[in-house]
Amino acid sequence: MEPFQLSTDSEVPPLFMLKSWCELDGLTAGFTTRQAGNAALHVGDMPQAVIDNRRSVMEQLGWGFEAFTCAEQVHGSEVHIIAPGDKGRGRSDRASAIPDTDALITNESNVLMAMYFADCVPLYFYDPVSGSMGLAHAGWKGTIAEIAVKTVEKMQAQFGVQPANLLTAIGPSIGSCCYEVDQSVLKHVVLLLESLQAGNPSLGASDIIKPVAETDRAMLDLKHLNRHLMIKAGILPSRIEMSTWCTGCRTDLLFSHRMEKGATGRMMSWLGRKSR
Repeated sequence: MEPFQLSTDSEVPPLFMLKSWCELDGLTAGFTTRQAGNAALHVGDMPQAVIDNRRSVMEQLGWGFEAFTCAEQVHGSEVHIIAPGDKGRGRSDRASAIPDTDALITNESNVLMAMYFADCVPLYFYDPVSGSMGLAHAGWKGTIAEIAVKTVEKMQAQFGVQPANLLTAIGPSIGSCCYEVDQSVLKHVVLLLESLQAGNPSLGASDIIKPVAETDRAMLDLKHLNRHLMIKAGILPSRIEMSTWCTGCRTDLLFSHRMEKGATGRMMSWLGRKSR
């Protein structure tokens, strides 16, 4: 069953809600749609229009805008621990955003973590034991740098998380149906697959890489590659939910950097927990 379900309130723009998580006490998790507007300040839209889009989503979720907290993403693998003083960073300007960061973790309640996407893979982590949470942005570079593993490791070190207890999800992103890459990317993916196969001999490259006939290019499945990285980090396969929504196929609902040749907005992933 698709874990990210479109909201049905016709009075507001639709949102993808991570349904099973939103049924947990105080938790909200999901992904915005094209109809909710561009959520990122770095793509050339008027800043106030972007801020208004962010406020609108927060209002729809029943959260105050002061809780909105985000990072300046760089397609890296840095994981930042959100401290109480970080709450609200980046909500109204890029200068105050947490710098050079592609994963956020916290055990603070009343903080809503946000990240931005237009094909890359959103990763969600929640520990029902400690109440700690993580949100990551995995493009191909972050995937190769194993940001999924590094997020889990940082949650272990900071909050004492046991990976087997984690609930995780992989959100809407470009699928192998639409994501064609060349050897400059594939050479890194092959090396990562070789290292993963050392711990999981049953993992075949054909699960991740599908060659394009008569070329040196291939279709790449970033979602499943991140799933295998989550398993490497100790997460149980039964506790990984994965979206089937493809940003490339559904530009009516989602922004796609690749399909729209860079001239597009960004969706927002979010994750937060209100105090009881």
